[in-house]
Amino acid sequence: MPKPKILVVDDEKLVRVSLQEYFEKRGYPVAVAEDAAQADQLMSEEQPQAVLLDVRLPDRSGMELLKDWKKAGVPGVVVMMTADPKLDDVKAAIKLGAYDFVSKPLDFDELSVTLANALETSDLRREVRSLRDEVRKRTGYREVVGGSETMRTLMDFVLKVAHSEARTILISGESGTGKDLIAKVLHYESARANKPFVTVNCSAIPEALLEAELFGYEKGAFTDAKARKYGLFEVAHPGTLFLDEIGELSPFLQAKLLRVLEDQTFRRVGGVRDITVDVRVIAASNRDLEQGVHDKHFRADLYYRLSVICVHLPPLRERKEDVLPLAEFFLRHYRDKFRKPGEGLSEELRQVLVNYDWPGNVRELKNAIERAMILEEAKVLTPTYLPIRVTSPHSGPLTAAAADSNPSWKTTPDGRRVPLWEIPAAGTQLEGVEQMLVEQALKQAHGNQSQAARLLDISRDALRYKMKKFGLEKLK
Repeated sequence: MPKPKILVVDDEKLVRVSLQEYFEKRGYPVAVAEDAAQADQLMSEEQPQAVLLDVRLPDRSGMELLKDWKKAGVPGVVVMMTADPKLDDVKAAIKLGAYDFVSKPLDFDELSVTLANALETSDLRREVRSLRDEVRKRTGYREVVGGSETMRTLMDFVLKVAHSEARTILISGESGTGKDLIAKVLHYESARANKPFVTVNCSAIPEALLEAELFGYEKGAFTDAKARKYGLFEVAHPGTLFLDEIGELSPFLQAKLLRVLEDQTFRRVGGVRDITVDVRVIAASNRDLEQGVHDKHFRADLYYRLSVICVHLPPLRERKEDVLPLAEFFLRHYRDKFRKPGEGLSEELRQVLVNYDWPGNVRELKNAIERAMILEEAKVLTPTYLPIRVTSPHSGPLTAAAADSNPSWKTTPDGRRVPLWEIPAAGTQLEGVEQMLVEQALKQAHGNQSQAARLLDISRDALRYKMKKFGLEKLK
């Protein structure tokens, strides 16, 4: 790998030449400048990764030059050099963004180590920024898909809350509406974005373990406590703790959580010392916590503390305008993941998706598109491989009321229901009748498998199996 470029800025020619020779022998490309004006020009043209900058220059102070560079967002690490170091100058240089401050006469070997450490630190910071940007890209509000007025208004409110100083936020909504994604938005769009984001599902951990998980424990607190364990409140400090399914907390833990929310202090299990943390707590529940308060299952004081700011996510059936944008988003996601064509949604599929109520909300839609993308062979996604409940939402066992309208039966003048077809006296072959019905359904549907499956009240997978069984693939 090529070594990073260095810019040496010093008004003494001997210093410039000596540093240039020293670092070029070690493989570094080096540019030199004798004053601030030349340094400014080379900074723009050469874009060095590191700068050795003298404090005193003939036309401007090196400190002023550093300040201008940092204000303009110029990348690269800066090491200041001076023959007369003063404590105030050192403090000012570090405050302005310099990595270090070295004294003349220079110890070149020491300077080389300082520069290598500065470059390594710069690389690590750049990598951390890149990772954080990637996390924000994947979890920020840009991933919240929805073009409806309801979602636009909701996201404006969510961003306002994220930027606020709110310590407790409650997210409500049915299962599958995306409460976890909104929690991430509230964290990554806040001033705590660079701090920890810790998630715990309160329904997935037994009560006996959940207390220790949240608050930690001291060594010897119980039989297996062989060492101190830090709880998630401490791990999340000074970031965000997301408590999913908070309605599942026991009354004991509800009381303990209330104290933390009130004064940001708690004790580890078996501990005697109060621990103070600075944590934003986001809670979520698909249960009606207000009803839980009424039924005495959830503490009223905890509910009122959590719901100072409440974000309610409406179900997908109440914002049908978001169904197709979400479906297209998931199609692109799984197209890249499965490396399949996925050029778009067929018109028939669009109609099916919009007509379905999506009781499982966004999660159900996501899973349906994933299934279809795994099985689909065509370039354009069709309803063929959607779950049968989506394409035939009213399908199910034939009820007495529905039987009268079923074309397999007819009603006689005296009110009796009799089969539309009768088995000939000589008998018949069941497979032959089945093949005939499959052929008729495909012809009537003009080869559309989804429509043919609905005519026969079977799934598309079952239809495809029968087509293969009877050699009817050519009727596609």
